[in-house]
Amino acid sequence: MMKQDQFARYSRQIFIEEIGLEGQKKVMSSKVLVIGAGGLGSPVIQYLAAAGVGTLGVIDFDHVELHNLNRQIIHTENRVGLSKVKSAETFVKEINHQVKLIGIEEKLNEDNAGEIISQYDIIVDGSDNFTTRYLVNDTCVELKKTLVYGSILGFSGQAAVFNHNGSKNLRDIFPEPPFDEDIPDCDSLGVLGALPGMIGSMMALQTLKIITDLPVNVNQLTLVDTLNWRFQTIDF
Repeated sequence: MMKQDQFARYSRQIFIEEIGLEGQKKVMSSKVLVIGAGGLGSPVIQYLAAAGVGTLGVIDFDHVELHNLNRQIIHTENRVGLSKVKSAETFVKEINHQVKLIGIEEKLNEDNAGEIISQYDIIVDGSDNFTTRYLVNDTCVELKKTLVYGSILGFSGQAAVFNHNGSKNLRDIFPEPPFDEDIPDCDSLGVLGALPGMIGSMMALQTLKIITDLPVNVNQLTLVDTLNWRFQTIDF
C-alpha cells in the first residue's frame, strides 16, 4: 500500500496511464547512480529526487565554485566551497526527504568503479571528461548495467541510452576516446546554463522511462544544436 502523503506527492505521475501506482512503486524501489553533480548531474539529481527514486547515489570529488552556479542549479551561493556531494545531499533532503541519498566523495577510477557501479540498477553519466566516460561505459558493459549518457559543450549536447538489455554501447559509435588535450571543454569554450538543463532533463526522463519499463530508443544518439535549434538522431 502507498501512504496517503506519497500518493499526494506523486499523484501527477501516478495519473499517467503508462505509469500508474505500479510504475511509481518501481520508481520508489529503484537504485540509480549519478556520476557527477555538476551541469548535467544537477538536473538529473533534481528530477530523479522529485520523482521519488528510492536510492540515489551521487559520486563527485569536486567542490562548489562560484563559476558553477550559472548551470549547476542544485548548488547555491552559500554552499560555495562545500563539496558537491554534501551540497547535493542538502538539496535532496530539502526537496524530498523520502529519497535515500548515498553521497560518495571520491574520484571514480579503475580501482573503485566496479564496486560502486555494481550496487545500482541504472547508471547516469554526467561526467565531463573522456577518461571517466569510457571507464563508466566499459564497467557498465562488464556488469551488464544500463547506462544513460549525456554530454554538452557551448550550444550543443548529446544524449543516448547505452547497454540496455544488450543494446550497443559507447564504443560501438566512438570506438576510442580522442586525446583529451585536443578537445575543448566548458572551461575553455563555455556553456549556457539552460543547455545542461535540457540535456540533463532528457537523461532524467530516459532514466524514469527505463525504471517504469517504458520503451526507450537504443542504438541511437540524439544531437541537440540549440544555436540553430536543430535536433537530429543518428542510428548506429
